[in-house]
Amino acid sequence: MKKIGLIGGTSWHSTIVYYRLINEMVGDKMGKQANPELLIYSLNVELMREHNVEKINNKYLEIAKTLQTAGAKAILICANTPHLVYDFVQPKINIPILHIADAIGGEARKKGLSNLGLLGTRPTMTGDFISSPLKKRYDIETIIPDSEYIDGNHDFISNELTKGIFTEEAKKFYLEQMRLLRTKGAEGIILGCTELPMLVDQKDFDLPLLATTNLHAQMAANFILEEN
Repeated sequence: MKKIGLIGGTSWHSTIVYYRLINEMVGDKMGKQANPELLIYSLNVELMREHNVEKINNKYLEIAKTLQTAGAKAILICANTPHLVYDFVQPKINIPILHIADAIGGEARKKGLSNLGLLGTRPTMTGDFISSPLKKRYDIETIIPDSEYIDGNHDFISNELTKGIFTEEAKKFYLEQMRLLRTKGAEGIILGCTELPMLVDQKDFDLPLLATTNLHAQMAANFILEEN
């Protein structure tokens, strides 16, 4: 089994889910007596709250190099928003970063979806580090909430979900956001915050929900089990 490095901590709640899922998914193939070697670097979520892109880039590069030196054959960033570092970090290391957009795009292609609503933090929704790879590599269009709802989406995530707080108010808000995205043409919804699948489930809505945590963890498990 290939060894991968996980960069987590943003938030640690979803990092736990990543760790559990990867072990379960590998165990389903290898048998429950086996589990993969994983390197985990959990950083302080406050780094992301500073919104200092240069500082974030440099920290993720430092961590990626540390994991590479420790023997990781690939890097998995256990959150959506920190993928904003991908273009900066990937050219400077010698192992692949398993991009969360590829996990999303592969699943959307299987389901025949070409227009996806995107929910997440402000940078995830308004930036291009998710939407651009989806368009370039999978010809998938992303649809985001109207500007009046961007702050609400971001605030629930940063003030509640990443702190392990999951309220009925937040759930109602995101279900309404999904309904609005459907009226804008969304054929499915990207739960583009790794805590969102901990708040809402497929049974809660009648469009396909692409839970990035699960899809990304499966991508990691597949990589671990690949033949050398």
